[in-house]
Amino acid sequence: MEFLMYFEFFRFRFSPLLLHSTIMARTLKRKKILKKSKVKSKGASSSNPQQNPAKVWQPGVDMINEGEELQFDRSAYDCLHAFNVGWPCLSFDIIRDEQGLVRTGFPHSLYCVAGTQAEDASSNSIGIVRLSNISGKKRNLVPMQSDDNESESDSDSSSDEEDEDSKPVMQLRMVAHQGCVNRIRSMMQEPHICATWGENGYVQVWDFRSHLNSLAASDPEVSTGACATIRQAPLHIFTGHKDEGYALDWSSITPGRLLSGDCKSCIHLWNPTSGGKWAIDKEPFKGHSASVEDLQWSPTEGDVFASCSVDGRVAIWDARVRNQPAVSVKAHNSDVNVISWNRLASCMIASGSDDGSLSIWDLRSFKEDSFVAHFQYHKQPITSIEWSPHEASTLAVSSSDDQLTIWDLSLERDAEEEAEFKAKLKQQADAPEDLPPQLLFVHQGQKSLKELHWHGQIPGMLLSTAHDGFNVFIPSNVEMTLPELTGSLSKLG
Repeated sequence: MEFLMYFEFFRFRFSPLLLHSTIMARTLKRKKILKKSKVKSKGASSSNPQQNPAKVWQPGVDMINEGEELQFDRSAYDCLHAFNVGWPCLSFDIIRDEQGLVRTGFPHSLYCVAGTQAEDASSNSIGIVRLSNISGKKRNLVPMQSDDNESESDSDSSSDEEDEDSKPVMQLRMVAHQGCVNRIRSMMQEPHICATWGENGYVQVWDFRSHLNSLAASDPEVSTGACATIRQAPLHIFTGHKDEGYALDWSSITPGRLLSGDCKSCIHLWNPTSGGKWAIDKEPFKGHSASVEDLQWSPTEGDVFASCSVDGRVAIWDARVRNQPAVSVKAHNSDVNVISWNRLASCMIASGSDDGSLSIWDLRSFKEDSFVAHFQYHKQPITSIEWSPHEASTLAVSSSDDQLTIWDLSLERDAEEEAEFKAKLKQQADAPEDLPPQLLFVHQGQKSLKELHWHGQIPGMLLSTAHDGFNVFIPSNVEMTLPELTGSLSKLG
């Protein structure tokens, strides 16, 4: 039997179908995700797909038998590329640049910073990366309205295959870092300023302006790959944490304001001072009973932030009050590993747990068991979660089950539309009934996924890091719309 796993989605509140698909009208979300092909036994003949409907293969549910392998379908992506910086990276961040607020034309280029996890503590470094010549399929930023007669030609014109021989070009600068980098974050207002959490228990702030300017000025065709590791002094080192940690976040409201949280349940607030230094309050915020795993500043309130912890709670804090949070909710029955505050709908927070569950919270009615959505699709711990910067209802999630999923909370099941679409297919497939209608896309192929980020200036683009390196991709069924342009970008130099 041939196993197929295809995702086809209707964008306008229609439901997803896991079916063998043909390219339909522009109003249908497409496309395919994975194909699992089994080596035929001797003497076997191909069967009629109409007589034998394909079976949908579900990650984490169905097993891969001997002689079988998963094969991805490139038409599921507008672009898909891989790269690495040598050692695996637990954390990275995308650098805001001056190449345009909203970029849709290929080839793309981007900047990011990443922290390594080397076997030897002295071999670790921070990689400053420029990735250029990212090729892909052209798509309109906002889908145009068209009738059925025009839809086929429009679809063809927007789905030209990328040049298979065109590979991204990576330029890399390496800065030495003592010990593994647990987390790294770039400041939104001054992207060349980055903070790192180290396994040695130190939080450090760095200025990578010269490296970014050097990468921007160099010719990708001449200067590629890695260079010698540079030893550079950080702008500031904080040694006041009692243990290592992972929680780290810059304020998007107040430039230079930083939060860091450790495994001893302490949260420290950093305030910028003159001379490129920071004043860090010695008295931490105390309200969690276990390790603080993630921190998020409010996108609209300068003195409000959120935290999550191994104690299973999500808390909302007033930065002017240290002794207790304003609100604390038991959000999950296991460790809360990650949270994300929606920048387009600031009343919404998403949380991901060690038990694989994902919850969506409305802060206007934030209390226990008051989540507006709860999903238990993933079978292993959630390792990263982030709302789309371009679609308020869309978020991406990575898990230790080696899946990166994209969710659209505006989707709902429509049986009539499903039946109509299913009738048009050349090959039938039985879709599992227990899959959430909001599940938009499943990306696989990376081992031990750790972190993901949307690119804030390239609609639909995602980067993810795992034990075997980075992926950069744009799913073909993720809506590309204009974000609200409310500010300007800081310069690199």
